[in-house]
Amino acid sequence: MNPPHRLRFLLATQNKGKVREIRLALSRFEIETESLENYKGLPDAQETGSTFAENARLKAQHYHKLTGIPTLAEDSGLVVDGLGGEPGIHSARFAPTDKKRVAKLLELMDSFSDEAARTARFISALCLILPHRVIEVVGEVQGRITRAPQGDQGFGYDPIFSYPPLEKTFAQMTMEEKNSISHRATALKKLVKELEEISG
Repeated sequence: MNPPHRLRFLLATQNKGKVREIRLALSRFEIETESLENYKGLPDAQETGSTFAENARLKAQHYHKLTGIPTLAEDSGLVVDGLGGEPGIHSARFAPTDKKRVAKLLELMDSFSDEAARTARFISALCLILPHRVIEVVGEVQGRITRAPQGDQGFGYDPIFSYPPLEKTFAQMTMEEKNSISHRATALKKLVKELEEISG
């Protein structure tokens, strides 16, 4: 197999925040990456899985079949303990916009006086389909849900996800800080390790 720096990946996401984070994490390999913006008109993948890993695999298989090039897909979301794991795999479909998703989650948790009920975790599942090989990894980070949005960086639920060791929400972190501890960064580090091993 060619070394990683000769690979060309399709990043099977239209989320510009995810594209930016993934490209930064993979930059030291000088991997050529393409986004779905270069493939207008492709039908969307059907995310019918019951886990993040299943949905990542479905998306990778879908776009790999349509394009024929190595495809990296990710499925991620927020799991809130006090809400029985919601929004979970429905994180992106919890409400129409990031702002509305955050507002809806905070409203559901408005009566939660017990801090233990506000614990949460971000989960990121990656699936990379290469010629003759499939790599699947999962990353996770523990935190808690704040009572109001804090910070203006990041995207999605970042403004209400606090990471206790840094005493910041993801939206208050620099890109470098977030990419050192986030669920996506953890999953990407595992992916990079796999790529290093198969490249010899």
